[in-house]
Amino acid sequence: MDFGLNDEQLTYQAECRKFASEVIRPAAAKHDREESTPWEVIKEARRQGFGGLEGMQRAAEDDEGQMQPIMAEQFHWGCAGIALAISGSGLAAAGIAASGTPEQTMRWVPDCFGDAETVKLGAYAVTEPQAGSDVKSLKTTAVRDGDEWVLNGTKVFITNGGIADVTVVVATVDPTLGTRGQASFVIEKGTPGLAQGKKESKLGIRASHTAEVVLEDCRIPAENLLGGEEKLQRKLERGRSGQKSRAGADALATFEITRPIVGASALGIAQAAYEWTLEYLYGREEGGVQLLSAQRVQQTLADVATEIEAARLLVQRASWMGRNGRPMTGGQGSMSKLKAGDVTMWATTTLMDLVGPAAWDTDHPLEKWFRDAKIYQLFEGTAEIQRMVISRMQARDYAERLGFAAEVAAEAQAAATKEPVPA
Repeated sequence: MDFGLNDEQLTYQAECRKFASEVIRPAAAKHDREESTPWEVIKEARRQGFGGLEGMQRAAEDDEGQMQPIMAEQFHWGCAGIALAISGSGLAAAGIAASGTPEQTMRWVPDCFGDAETVKLGAYAVTEPQAGSDVKSLKTTAVRDGDEWVLNGTKVFITNGGIADVTVVVATVDPTLGTRGQASFVIEKGTPGLAQGKKESKLGIRASHTAEVVLEDCRIPAENLLGGEEKLQRKLERGRSGQKSRAGADALATFEITRPIVGASALGIAQAAYEWTLEYLYGREEGGVQLLSAQRVQQTLADVATEIEAARLLVQRASWMGRNGRPMTGGQGSMSKLKAGDVTMWATTTLMDLVGPAAWDTDHPLEKWFRDAKIYQLFEGTAEIQRMVISRMQARDYAERLGFAAEVAAEAQAAATKEPVPA
């Protein structure tokens, strides 16, 4: 085992920290206060090779799977909202690559990012007012009408919703089949019937645009069905015949691979809060005693540092497993996201208590990190959902291992009681 980052990863980490320090942080307060999209930062990120196709390629070439977590943590150290604005299009690109044909991937993934001259954004629209974690209850419908599909429904809490150049929408084709009756569609900017609804005013991650996506008789060409008509019909036929599908298992496996990136993002906030607290307390005294020498302060800082490191190791392990095809049958991806989200919320709260009244002053960034932290216990699967996923995967994994052990034991017992073969 080698727990250290290699030279290339360390170089990339330094590049990301430099960008976060020199470009992201100076713009953070303004966009947080105004709840505005940081177009100038996104453009500079694209120019330097972050958050676009070049960055995806660089991450794909890392055999240890650490590049994406490194960027996520460092950029969130700068500002969570701006980091999401830079990288949020990746979810739409991943949706296209996962469900689309090679031709569809080549056509639309570049339009999720654009370049430094023409920045483009992608949006991935799944969540609905009554269907967050329960995706089988989606009400948005897609109906075939000749050479077109007609979509109707409302999506909520969508990153880049309404401003994206490419919006991937998951809709129900056959409501009797649950998730097996759903499909993904690409809707391009300016399509009649596609509109932005309410723009959310949020507690944290304010520089990340979040809004409703409203579909009213939105007509798109038949070729905008990701995967194509034949693939959809095979899926529907399997669902109607009652055949078991691996769609649920495949989706779960995909989430296990992507959740460590969310965990790394959360840890960027926790690390920023921890470093700022150390700097703030350095040289300060209380009752003639240096605060960093006070036992209560040392105990708290030690706990925060330990929890961050523990969560980071879970993130790094899960990222390595995903990149190297190691099945995360025990929910290791969900563990990393759960632990990192909980640690970040606890750490920012604990550090605010340690700093005292000054922590609530908007002139200091600690209160912003506290506001940003909460979302990491909510989106991409709530902490409660993560615990359910982990528990179920652990139980299934144990049952499978127990069955294997029982089979081996039965064979051994049979061999022990078998009449010996004469010499």
